[in-house]
Amino acid sequence: MLVNLDIPWVILGHSERRLILGESNEFIGDKVAYALSQGLKVIACVGETLEQREAGTTMVVVAAQTKAIADKVSDWSKVVIAYEPVWAIGTGKVATPAQAQEVHAELRKWLESNVSSDVASSTRIIYGGSVSGANCKELAAKPDVDGFLVGGASLKPEFIDIIKSAEVKKSA
Repeated sequence: MLVNLDIPWVILGHSERRLILGESNEFIGDKVAYALSQGLKVIACVGETLEQREAGTTMVVVAAQTKAIADKVSDWSKVVIAYEPVWAIGTGKVATPAQAQEVHAELRKWLESNVSSDVASSTRIIYGGSVSGANCKELAAKPDVDGFLVGGASLKPEFIDIIKSAEVKKSA
């Protein structure tokens, strides 16, 4: 349907589909591969629950989610990874800039070790999870945060501030 409508992007692996519909990491990997085979570009979501973060298993969870995608993808030029800590989606809670940077950097290291250094350096890793006009500039300033996947804030006037936060990278 997206191809027929000339919509070039699809979001796959969102936490709500993982939770409510029981979509497994492997199923999401298959969906990513299929979307790419149909000419779509993919925003692949990964992220941990609050319980997983508090248990110290964030990278185990995120790496397993990413591996299921990496197992099915040979051309990463049309894949963007969106790190979305489940505990921060729509809750008003947001990962601190340091927490976001830590996970993004670890994801980049994982890609380097498990896929290639070219993929690690060229794949965009964006942050999603209660991004707002108040926190976007500090998040955008982090070296491994390549942009945002914005939910509810995209419906508010502050969305312009989030868009303008891209200037932080340009001036750095």
